[in-house]
Amino acid sequence: MTAITSVRGRRVWDSRGNPTLEVDVILEDGSLGRAIAPAGASRGTREAVDLRDGGSNLRGMDVAQALESINKTIAPELVGLSANNQSAVDDRLLELDPSPIKETLGGNAMVATSLAVLHAGAASAKKPLWRHVADLYDQTPSIPLPEIQIFGGGAHAGRRVDIQDFMIMVPGAQSFDEVLEITNEVYFAAGDIMASKGRLAGVADEGGWWPVFDSNEEALETLVKAIEKAGEKPGARVAISLDIAASEFGQNGKYRLALEDKAMDSAELIDLLGNWIDTYPIVSIEDPVGEDDTDGMIEFTKRFGERVQIIGDDYLVTNANLVEAANADRACNAVLIKVNQAGTVSEAVDAFAAAKKSDWGAIVSARSGETEDVSISHLATGLGCGQLKVGSFTRSERMVKWNECLRIQEQLGSGTFAAGSALKGTWWGKKH
Repeated sequence: MTAITSVRGRRVWDSRGNPTLEVDVILEDGSLGRAIAPAGASRGTREAVDLRDGGSNLRGMDVAQALESINKTIAPELVGLSANNQSAVDDRLLELDPSPIKETLGGNAMVATSLAVLHAGAASAKKPLWRHVADLYDQTPSIPLPEIQIFGGGAHAGRRVDIQDFMIMVPGAQSFDEVLEITNEVYFAAGDIMASKGRLAGVADEGGWWPVFDSNEEALETLVKAIEKAGEKPGARVAISLDIAASEFGQNGKYRLALEDKAMDSAELIDLLGNWIDTYPIVSIEDPVGEDDTDGMIEFTKRFGERVQIIGDDYLVTNANLVEAANADRACNAVLIKVNQAGTVSEAVDAFAAAKKSDWGAIVSARSGETEDVSISHLATGLGCGQLKVGSFTRSERMVKWNECLRIQEQLGSGTFAAGSALKGTWWGKKH
């Protein structure tokens, strides 16, 4: 009854107004699974390809080739396979495109299909997706701690500032709903501060305030003021998280902060970030150095790994082998899980499993080009990974994922909220 009878792809549109792919998977019992591929702007060189047509139509962003991959190549090969056997489905997808970065069929075609099969399996079992994920991968579900953008930067905001995300986390909250209430206060306090300075200029790709600052550190200073204006003590219930996305402004151990017209080497960048860690209540830093700067990542982890969460995104690209290698090198202590970065659900879960085996943190993440798809809210919950990064606290493609977590919390109960336990190895966790 769980055999796949039909796979159909269609072109839909993402939060940036660009084409993307949606896939419907129908099973023998009539169950339907549906999922949409997201798209990133800041992309690691080793992540799955977001296959685009190029040319002049739709600024080269059309997805006709990837759509053909689904309807002509993938669809007939999946008919008859069981949606209850996610690994077998994903293995078949990988046989159809064995290229390391999914450049033949397109990572966007593969991830939409893989996720749609996961949804179909849940629908057939008459389970919410989070429960299906937990059962399928033998995990204990929990409501994740959010990581929420207040100021967007880097590739998400025309590179107006070099640092990509200035975010907050609320590990001191008692429920997911409490996190969102506090975030609302901080987010709008930040907007009020910018408006009072005549610097309110709209929002970036992921919904955070557009960064009209004279330096990268001014954004940190303003974020601290916003936390205080919201009635919170920085470092108490609320802490700061950064996505440096250093590969976007450096390579070969050389970096340039364009906003400040400042060149530096890996050691100088590490010193700069270390000074920020000493000065501000920063609990998590993502991609502090470039994806090609292994020595820098090892040094950063050596110096600060006992104090903050150090996340590999472009550095690890949701790849289990890279997670294992980084653990052996003692580079990073957490991994960002982006299903479209890997290409299939099974590969993403393998990366999560490698992180868990290494006693690392794991953060399921959205992309800057998003949609109304809520798969990642369920993945983060079902895997019990403890953390979820979606973007900011505005725009429906972001809020739909936060709101889905509220619904899931009603099913699981507020006592399953990860809260500060997700940051147990950081200064915050040790303090509390």
